[in-house]
Amino acid sequence: MSRELFVGVMSGTSLDGVDAVVADFAPSGGKACETVGAAHLSLPTMLRDELLALQTAGANELSRAGAAANMLAELYADAIGKALAAGKLDSADIVAAGVHGQTLRHRPERGWTLQLNNPARVAERAGMAVVADFRSRDVAAGGQGAPLVPAFHAALFSLPNRHRVIVNLGGIANITDLPPDGPVRGFDTGPGNALLDQWCARHRGTPFDGEGAWAATGKVDPALLDTLLVTLVRLPP
Repeated sequence: MSRELFVGVMSGTSLDGVDAVVADFAPSGGKACETVGAAHLSLPTMLRDELLALQTAGANELSRAGAAANMLAELYADAIGKALAAGKLDSADIVAAGVHGQTLRHRPERGWTLQLNNPARVAERAGMAVVADFRSRDVAAGGQGAPLVPAFHAALFSLPNRHRVIVNLGGIANITDLPPDGPVRGFDTGPGNALLDQWCARHRGTPFDGEGAWAATGKVDPALLDTLLVTLVRLPP
């Protein structure tokens, strides 16, 4: 079977950088997918500060957003190029790249979400088809704007005789519920690394808690944990 190579590009709400991964969705050995190449590029401080500023109303927003989108697109294309190089691949080997952009405002309860991106610029620079703005389509269909994660988790981790819940601690934390005999569900649970990183920057002078070393020195609060677990169990279907 020939390989089906796709690139996924992500710059999350933590604003720490851009990740690009080349995945083979038709690997040998019966796996659902296999990583072929990967790369990470840190976000320049100037661009990070501008993206943070654009999350609130300000002067000359449209012009600033357009310039930031172009800078992001260049970074996305560079990350794709490095991921291809890591896998000893060429752009012609790739079916398509998924590049949803950087979330600036997200109000699915009002029927809209806004990701900063210039996918046409990414496609020109990377030399491949680019799929973008799929978060808006999911919101339009009544979802929360993250249509791919639950489906991916289901393909990789679901079991016919075991109930699993996958936790993703990104900038915003989310979970995927994988019951053996029910529908797959996925939804945000609240702030994750975005607030943790900001707390570390303010109180510890570091951009993040490397390897969770500081967090590992803490102790579990049993009462709080029980409350959180009960709240999770009582979530509506």
